[in-house]
Amino acid sequence: MTLIFLLQLVLPLLFIGWIGFAPPKSTLGFCTQAVGTSAALLALALTGLWLFPPWWTLYMYAGLWVAAVFVGWRRRALFAPRLPSGWMSWIFWVAFIAVGGWGVYQSASALVGRTPQAGPVVDLAFPLKGGTYFVVSGGSNITINAHMMTLDASTPRFHAYRGQSYGVDVVKLDDWGFRANGLQPREPTAYNIYGASVYAPCGGVVLIALDGLPNMQVPQVDREHMAGNHVLLRCKDADVLLGHLKPGSVTVAAGNAVAVGDRIGHVGNSGNTGEPHLHVHAQRRSALSEPLSGDPLPMRFDGRFLVRNDRVVAP
Repeated sequence: MTLIFLLQLVLPLLFIGWIGFAPPKSTLGFCTQAVGTSAALLALALTGLWLFPPWWTLYMYAGLWVAAVFVGWRRRALFAPRLPSGWMSWIFWVAFIAVGGWGVYQSASALVGRTPQAGPVVDLAFPLKGGTYFVVSGGSNITINAHMMTLDASTPRFHAYRGQSYGVDVVKLDDWGFRANGLQPREPTAYNIYGASVYAPCGGVVLIALDGLPNMQVPQVDREHMAGNHVLLRCKDADVLLGHLKPGSVTVAAGNAVAVGDRIGHVGNSGNTGEPHLHVHAQRRSALSEPLSGDPLPMRFDGRFLVRNDRVVAP
């Protein structure tokens, strides 16, 4: 949380204040700093997890950035030199070239991750209702989806969980854009998504319905039961998992047939979860002895390929 605070609150305001109140005096230096830091801020906007500060902070930063560039340009001397003068000015110029290059690379990677890779895509209904939901992890590369690390074949233990590689994690926002009552409360009940009803996103047959695992106090996790309480559905050629459910809430059993929109449980905080959220992923059929090891499949929810920081307003 401290690192997120520094990267997403302190660093953007530092960049904005710098160019507004202490801009480089040379034209080249000013333009390089403006372009370089705007690229870095775009990268933070696309790759950062905007839970705190909330998602709307980005619009505030954009307005402040435009104002800072205008003020900084006006603060420069009327007859400012074109090129930096002195070795320190040139060092800052090179530094902002590097900052801009990093920002362009990260932004490009995040934008590429907003499109599913070539191949089949599983179409699902969004499994939650009645509110605004926020995507914590989602996308087709590790820049915006931490689940993609399980595709790393050099780590043998990932094989058993590779089916989750296109997984989507979802939390619920209140009217102010916050997902909990506090920054990181320990009690799962303090999170807006806790207890929300989970509905079948596709029609099929229940392969696994696991219940009875306890909720974890935030930020503790249960690495022995990665998906926690969960339901695994077989929907045509894909297996779809919905995980981290509330203990005692699973309403289906193995062998049951379900239709789209049937209630299957409630969101909890069981398994390998840092805080209450709903995890959903799709994979090709796999053996029940390793139920999360199927080849991962990207998903569309009501026609949308959801990625980090997307919001879904569900009726």
